[in-house]
Parts: sequence; C-alpha cells; structure tokens
Amino acid sequence: MARLHSRRKGKSQSHKPPVSRQATWVGMQPEEVEALIVKLKREGMPNSQIGETLRDEYGIPGVKYILNKSLKQVLEDNKLVDPLPEDLLNLLTKAQRLIRHLQVHKTDRKNKHALELIEAKIHRLAKYYKRKGLLPLDWKYKTVVAQLE
Repeated sequence: MARLHSRRKGKSQSHKPPVSRQATWVGMQPEEVEALIVKLKREGMPNSQIGETLRDEYGIPGVKYILNKSLKQVLEDNKLVDPLPEDLLNLLTKAQRLIRHLQVHKTDRKNKHALELIEAKIHRLAKYYKRKGLLPLDWKYKTVVAQLE
C-alpha cells in the first residue's frame, strides 16, 4: 500500500503468525489476564500500551489467544472504554502541539503544511468512526489552519 501523503511506496507490515492454540509458556490463567488488563487501564494506560506491557513484561503474546476475545472487548465488558478512539486522540494531541508551535513561530511553513496533513487525517478518520458508530454524528473538528492565515 502506498504512503498517504508522499509519492513513495510503503513498507510491508509484520503480521502475527496464525496460531490456533494457546502459548504453552504463559503461566497466567484467563481470569488473571483479564484482571491485569482492567488494573492497567484503571492506572491510565492507553490500549496500545497495555498490549505492549502484557507482551514485554508478562510474556503474553496476545490477549485473544488466551481469552478468546480482544482487549477492546474486555474493556467494553468492564465499562472502561475511552470516549474517543486512541488513534484519533493521538492525532488531536499532535495537532495541538503543532498549533502551539505555530502560534509562536508564525512563518514556519513546513509545520503549517504538516498541520494541514494531520487535519486531513483527522477529518478522514472522524468520517470513518462516525460511519462505524464510534463517534456521535454531530462530532466535529474545527480546522485551525484557515484561522492562522
């Protein structure tokens, strides 16, 4: 797949090998894994960081192999779902950082263009999440680039 905002071709992404059985080296029971996920989320970790922590610190290759449900489904069962999806939230914080930078450095054209690209991604992702029902239909991101000129 090609890159979104450049003329280069993309790299292949790594994929998990198809595994039909649970890893034998995992010494935790499914109830313990679920309790650990809930504990990490209550501490304020985002979903992606929970997955990395489970993999790196606890040796759990994937939640789905142990619990037969995804990490997101575990959090939905325990009513710990974030109001905004994590990837959209990361783009919004990146845009806020660029806006603060551009308020100080008003003639920085390269970062102004970068903000335009990020805002395009935000609009596209918001449109997708509205279609999937993860965002309310009246949710709107206000474009900042037009205000800077």
